[in-house]
Amino acid sequence: MTTEILTHVERGVMTLTLNRLDRKNAITTAMYSAIADALMAAQVDAAVRVVLVQGHETVFSAGNDIGDFIKPPPAGAESPAFRFLHVIATFPKPLVAAVCGPAVGVGTTMLFHCDLVYAGDNAAFSMPFVNLGLCPEAAASLLAPQMLGYHRAAEALLLGEPFMAEAALEVGLVNRIVPPTEANAVAQAAARKLAVKPIESLMETKRLMKKGQQQLVLQQMADERVSFSRLLAGPAAKEAFGAFMDKRTPDFSKL
Repeated sequence: MTTEILTHVERGVMTLTLNRLDRKNAITTAMYSAIADALMAAQVDAAVRVVLVQGHETVFSAGNDIGDFIKPPPAGAESPAFRFLHVIATFPKPLVAAVCGPAVGVGTTMLFHCDLVYAGDNAAFSMPFVNLGLCPEAAASLLAPQMLGYHRAAEALLLGEPFMAEAALEVGLVNRIVPPTEANAVAQAAARKLAVKPIESLMETKRLMKKGQQQLVLQQMADERVSFSRLLAGPAAKEAFGAFMDKRTPDFSKL
């Protein structure tokens, strides 16, 4: 497993720490694979009753590492990025997140699949897929309007406008806002509370809560994957990524 994802199991809690602070925890293909593998292992490991995903007090994740992401771009459902999204969306045990600082793209969309989310008061959530010539993933095109309401979701997904911790708390994306230096500890405490409860009851309750739309979520993810892959190979994404690498403003006027 890559050292950019740290894994630690203690008292029934598997803690996955994004550990690429020099690149603002931008997620690479290897990191996607490492998280997906850890979650798959956690599903069948009786010693793991809860999984906690955390970053640093200054940043959760800058989203995809663009340079890595386009060499080669994800295609099929088994590509590391899409495999990760499927695994996190279907993970049967409680999943907790601690989020501080920027949570960009997948750094926000993965939270729709977490059961408890604790945010630092410096958290900033954004889903700027359109600005990159892309479309949402992780069923965010379904789950964001449900949670945020259509107009707020449109602001987040069409304009790519960020929203802060207070707004996330208001719509229910996060459970509690705490000082950034306390977020990981607060999330860990919640995870340990869950870990001493009967695992079968936890898993069955989660299954029942998600049952009504689980298939719809998976279908939406499949539809998004087709569109995302097509757009990723298109001219707008190439212009956006080229502009990002060249540190210039993208020009979509002819696209």
